Amino acid sequence: MSNQKHLTSDTLTFTEPVRLHSNELEQLISAIAKDAEVRRKSGSEARPFYAMELIKKSRLGALRLPVELGGSGASIRDLFYVVIRLAEADPDVAHSLRFHYYQVEEFLQSPAGKERDKWLKRVAEGDLIGNAYTELSSNNVGNSVYETTLTPDGDGYRLNGTKYFSTGTLYADWVLVMASTPDGSTVSALIPTDREGVIIEDDWDGIGQRLTGSGTTRLENVFVYKDEVTFIDENKTPFNSFLQLILHAVIAGILRNVVTDAAALVHRRKRTFSFAAADKPTDDPLLQQVIGQLSSSAFAAEAIVLTAADALDATVDSVVDGNLDFDLSHEASLRAAQAKVIVDELALRASTLLFEVGGASATRQSENLDRHWRNIRTIASHNPTVYKARAIGNYVVNNTKLPIREVYF
Repeated sequence: MSNQKHLTSDTLTFTEPVRLHSNELEQLISAIAKDAEVRRKSGSEARPFYAMELIKKSRLGALRLPVELGGSGASIRDLFYVVIRLAEADPDVAHSLRFHYYQVEEFLQSPAGKERDKWLKRVAEGDLIGNAYTELSSNNVGNSVYETTLTPDGDGYRLNGTKYFSTGTLYADWVLVMASTPDGSTVSALIPTDREGVIIEDDWDGIGQRLTGSGTTRLENVFVYKDEVTFIDENKTPFNSFLQLILHAVIAGILRNVVTDAAALVHRRKRTFSFAAADKPTDDPLLQQVIGQLSSSAFAAEAIVLTAADALDATVDSVVDGNLDFDLSHEASLRAAQAKVIVDELALRASTLLFEVGGASATRQSENLDRHWRNIRTIASHNPTVYKARAIGNYVVNNTKLPIREVYF
């Protein structure tokens, strides 16, 4: 029976968290896709606040929570399938949820306790979590020494620093900030985004994924309570493939949209070339072949991502007292890296091949078909492929494990 009581052109109302393969999920994705299309056709770069509000109302952020805790009971494979569908509708929205889903996974794999239960309850109620992680400094990416500082102040702390590429934080209720203490410890602080001194700037100027809210977060003498701080155990999780693989779920969703746009482009064509293989573009076997290649690339990318997600499911099933099985965790990291190497190549080629079915008119800015390449190129630029391929090769040849504690921002 449908959980959704009412649907209008302006709003959706949900009484329970959306579940996989439900009518409510389909209506949610359809509404997000329509919102993205309207904003795109308007020629503006209006942010997807409406879509993000729908996600909060539908409690899509609670997909991975068990049903008894107010979630949907989805597996990681299920979650990544939903991310693919969401990215097909609006890749900015799917990408904006990346850190939220990662942090929810961290809560789920943590030992039971009041703190964990508090955060799972907030997630079940629809709250979203963003990040303030990356710094532009002389430290190598992945270094756990931060210029952002957390210093004692009475019964709490003060947080000061500047973070960049804070994807999703513009739309989030909470932000996880990474910092260093005066004694060199690595800590995280999970605080409300509307707390005094937290300044979120919508200044991301990348060529793609422009509406992900991936801007600067400034922390100006922000007060932090003691129960909001976690001291990081650097040895707890040896590998972290979740953040990487979710990017490629977004790419797989974009490729679905590339196929749809290619087919629509052929149908819109009113004429063809004098030397074409058929009088109508829809009957042209060469254009059909190109679209067949695009469809196959989209299928392959999705299959690769979901297969790699299976390795993540096996990893989280191994958790005991918050600790992952080392070998299973490495396997998941390996599969995510292999997925990146191939999916990046497939996707970049496909987003260029799209133009083969449209002629010069497909390059008009009003068509906005270049957004697919720009979005894919931006996502693929996280963690250069050449380093991943080399690490995989070193493992295959020399049995050298992939680097631990990788960072994917």
